Amino acid sequence: METVRERLIKALIESREPLTVNQLQIIVNTELKPSELYDELEHVKKTLKRLGYRLEVVPAICRNCGYEFRDRERLKKPGRCPRCKSERIEPPRFYVEPL
Repeated sequence: METVRERLIKALIESREPLTVNQLQIIVNTELKPSELYDELEHVKKTLKRLGYRLEVVPAICRNCGYEFRDRERLKKPGRCPRCKSERIEPPRFYVEPL
C-alpha cells in the first residue's frame, strides 16, 4: 500500500496537465482535507527535488479582477485578493518538471 505522498508524487509525474489540490484529492483517493494536502505538497516538493524533479506552480488568480499571485512562497491558495479584496480565487495548480 502506497502512502499519500507516494501517490501524490506518482499522480504529479504521470499527469499531462497542471492539477489543483481538489483534482489531486480525487486522483489520490484520500480523505485528507485540501489544507492538509497543501502541507503534504510541501514535503512532496522536497522529495521530488531529491528524485531529480521540480514541483512547478501555476499561480492562483483572482476570478474578480484577474490579479495573479506570483512570487508566493506558500503553496496554499490565498484567502483574498490584495487588489480588489475578493475571495473568489482560482486555486494554484501543480505539475512536475525534470531538473
